[in-house]
Amino acid sequence: MGNKQGELETCVCLQGYDLIGITETWWDSSCDWSAGMEGYRLFRKDRQGRQGGGINDQLECMELHLGMDEEPTESLWVRIKGRAGAGDIIAGVCYRPPDQGDRADEALYRQIGAASRSQALVLMGDFNHPDICWRDNAAECKQSRKFLDCVDDNFLLQVTEEPTRRGAMLDLILTNKEGLVGDVKLKGSLGCSDHEMVEFRILRAARRAHSTAQHSKLTTLDIRRADFGLFRDLLGRIPWDKAWKEEGPKTAV
Repeated sequence: MGNKQGELETCVCLQGYDLIGITETWWDSSCDWSAGMEGYRLFRKDRQGRQGGGINDQLECMELHLGMDEEPTESLWVRIKGRAGAGDIIAGVCYRPPDQGDRADEALYRQIGAASRSQALVLMGDFNHPDICWRDNAAECKQSRKFLDCVDDNFLLQVTEEPTRRGAMLDLILTNKEGLVGDVKLKGSLGCSDHEMVEFRILRAARRAHSTAQHSKLTTLDIRRADFGLFRDLLGRIPWDKAWKEEGPKTAV
């Protein structure tokens, strides 16, 4: 990020992002907190034992420490307090190295499981599973299949639809709430990076309005307008089992 800081600040100024997640910054102990941008609060996690995001100040937020006693993972979790009448959002940023071992993978999956129990989760990052076919929910290698199991077990939705690096979909956006994330777009690369930037919106208000409208529609159903004649006709066409007709239904209490 050292040689991309100016371009990033220009991009942020033009777009007015509330939340920015960055992986593979290659920052180490020589980079102090002045690397943050004005108007944003920086949350940072450097690699441990390897060669080495920000949130708008107007949002009330705090870092979460998930799985601190486990195998170290390159993941960062922040709780963003919702505005009046809205629940909190957990935002996660993750980088999974291509050579990450099974123990670190399992630790990451436990963190994802803990975060997914929140009311609203948005998890973004580079997970390095190029062999996953999200359309068929299938993968070739064992590690990718385990990642798909984690996604399924925690009822997560993957909303990135286009390749983000050389024809591969490495950079993903996962959420545990349908309709929470929308307007996903690729925005080109930052500097000489070979990854595409991914832009999206958190559509909490739109989802809430949609849910309210849907609920109103359901509560206005009028049973007096039902076609009971058609209902009886459809029931009469069911090929009931002969034994059921002769003996009657079996019930248990």
